[in-house]
Amino acid sequence: MTPRAVFPGFSSSLALTSDSPVGVVVDRARGCLIYDPGGKEYLDLLSGMGVAALGHAHPRVAEAISAQAARHLHVMVYGEYVIESQVRLASRLAGLLPAGLDKVYFTNSGTEAVEGAIKMVRKATGRSGMLAFRGAFHGDTTGAVSLGGNPLYRDPFVPLLPHCGLLEFNDTGSLKAINESTAAVFVEPVQSEAGVILPEPGFLAELAASCRAAGALLVFDEVITGLGRTGSLFALEREGVVPDVLLLAKAVGGGLPLGAFIASEELMSILSQDPPLGHVTTFGGHPLSCAAGLATLEVIIEDQLPARAATLGDYFADALTAAMQGDGLREVRHAGLLLGLEMDSPPLAEAFVAECLKERLLTGRTLHDDGLIRLAPPLIISEAELDDAVLRMQRALSRARSQPDA
Repeated sequence: MTPRAVFPGFSSSLALTSDSPVGVVVDRARGCLIYDPGGKEYLDLLSGMGVAALGHAHPRVAEAISAQAARHLHVMVYGEYVIESQVRLASRLAGLLPAGLDKVYFTNSGTEAVEGAIKMVRKATGRSGMLAFRGAFHGDTTGAVSLGGNPLYRDPFVPLLPHCGLLEFNDTGSLKAINESTAAVFVEPVQSEAGVILPEPGFLAELAASCRAAGALLVFDEVITGLGRTGSLFALEREGVVPDVLLLAKAVGGGLPLGAFIASEELMSILSQDPPLGHVTTFGGHPLSCAAGLATLEVIIEDQLPARAATLGDYFADALTAAMQGDGLREVRHAGLLLGLEMDSPPLAEAFVAECLKERLLTGRTLHDDGLIRLAPPLIISEAELDDAVLRMQRALSRARSQPDA
């Protein structure tokens, strides 16, 4: 059943992001499964790129959304009225984070969180220089693209923000570029779009020390890694490095649009002074999103899903390695339930994803490495579902390898 047959406007009226969208027609979704109008079910190994941490239509989240919708929706631009769901979620997040990450500014998305952080660090330091890492992905707005680590997505839009540079991830020598002109360094504690690249032991600590020595601020982009994905509630816990600014999105909204940048009271206050309303948003921290986010956060904590992600991530990675390594799969990298499957070639990776779709498995390649499959299944996925996924992926890889161009 093609998208055009069900919804002709999909291609005629809706702006698309590529010439070849996946085109799965979504009728409903429950748990780790997505159903098309004919009742065909797909096992979701992407969670909407990490958004659906609790899977789809979790009853606690649905109940919270319903209760909030019955009370009120948007009533005023963010920060002017006292909205219970905003206050409760901000307080809960701040209470779970290390000292110095006390004030939460809600946005609509991860890339908006990046933009807010850019304004804050530049105003706080009086500096314009910003650094990020090759392979990084921080979003698609202009400021975020300026910090992007792939020229393919950056160069068509130049000139971008000036004084932005790129460092080499896991290369302590490149940290010498952090100096008195650097306002901040933006880093993903695990590089996702680059292929699930983990920091080498001590690298993030060395980065933090280099920032302190230069008077620069350190920004952790945990848009994909936050809320249990990597085996701890926040990836910053993995090496005990506390940034000056933390960025969240994706899972934090429980399936609804929500992002946040979090910092100390001192840092955050500069956006409300000289001038007041120095950074504002109409829909950021929407009460519906915050209610869904709070319900999601409570379930993640109560059900100990970060620890579960650590255990299941090891289980899934070991099973995939045993089943497919040497048959087209070079390596499995993972941090909890964020996995990167490095294939023998980009054509094989492309064919593999297409064959997985025929197996009704939702997978995808990363933006920055055509030979890399990135997986981020719901944190509630079962061992049985993972076992089933491995069997389907074996079949898909076997067919993909037999194709002439793969």
